[in-house]
Amino acid sequence: MYITMLKAKLHSARVTHAEPDYEGSCAIDADLLRAANIHEFEQIQIYNVTNGERFTTYVIQAEKGSGIISINGAAAHKARPRDKIIICAYCGLEQKEVARFKPSLVYLDADNRIVRTSNTIPVQAA
Repeated sequence: MYITMLKAKLHSARVTHAEPDYEGSCAIDADLLRAANIHEFEQIQIYNVTNGERFTTYVIQAEKGSGIISINGAAAHKARPRDKIIICAYCGLEQKEVARFKPSLVYLDADNRIVRTSNTIPVQAA
């Protein structure tokens, strides 16, 4: 049996561009992709914290060090520049792999610069 697990997350990212006329996808700074272990053309889920929209697209690489996170094509109607978003990628694991698996979690500031990385999320308390 395969279980779908969170593979990578870019948390508190900020949209820098929304380009409806650009070929569909999400352009992400190459440094952020490397830090999160997300690959060009990989499917991602985007959760817009600002407006509640949730959508699926794929990654294209943006200029290294640019901080760019551009929502393109039809998805550009679901986000605006400065919206706070969470970008997630998932993977399928065999059940025996789950206990050893650790995701790549990358936390960003308002300029899409890396604040910290982790592979665990703290337990939510009551």
